[in-house]
Amino acid sequence: MTTVLILYSTTDGHTLKICRRLKECIEEAKQSGAHQPEIGVTILPIEEHAQIDLASFDKIVIGASIRYGKHRPCVFDFIEGHLPLLDSKPNAFFTVNIVARKPEKNRPDTNPYMRKFLQRTRWRPKNLAVFAGKLDYPRYGFFDRQMIRLIMLITKGPTDPATVREFTDWDSVDAFARLVRAM
Repeated sequence: MTTVLILYSTTDGHTLKICRRLKECIEEAKQSGAHQPEIGVTILPIEEHAQIDLASFDKIVIGASIRYGKHRPCVFDFIEGHLPLLDSKPNAFFTVNIVARKPEKNRPDTNPYMRKFLQRTRWRPKNLAVFAGKLDYPRYGFFDRQMIRLIMLITKGPTDPATVREFTDWDSVDAFARLVRAM
């Protein structure tokens, strides 16, 4: 059986939702019976990686959200602490951000946060993806709601404080899952 570890860092939970969809799509092959090797996927918050034997997984995927233009420090800490292990296995990285709602910024080579990520780390993931996230003003605290509304005003996005909108292209998530399954 092939084993896949998906580690994630999320602020509001949408990155975890994407990870669950990846797991579902990756494991779908074993249900189809189409001569696919059996695949097992484990999803874990990146902060809890010490609870498992990372080396026992065949493939590693990391997904991380953006808040105020940055990935959380724990993502970089994990990568720097496990760089040789990551490089030794089939691997992938995806980022989740609202800026990716724009067609001209939804690819790894055009997304500013993916470019910043790659500049900041020595890791060169074998596969990359960018997914647009979710805007959920009612869920945010007062400060975050106001800051994100300001950012949306500047970037010509939705500013109504009642807005709940998912920008994720689920077909792209499914395509990335097929890529992970095949790597």
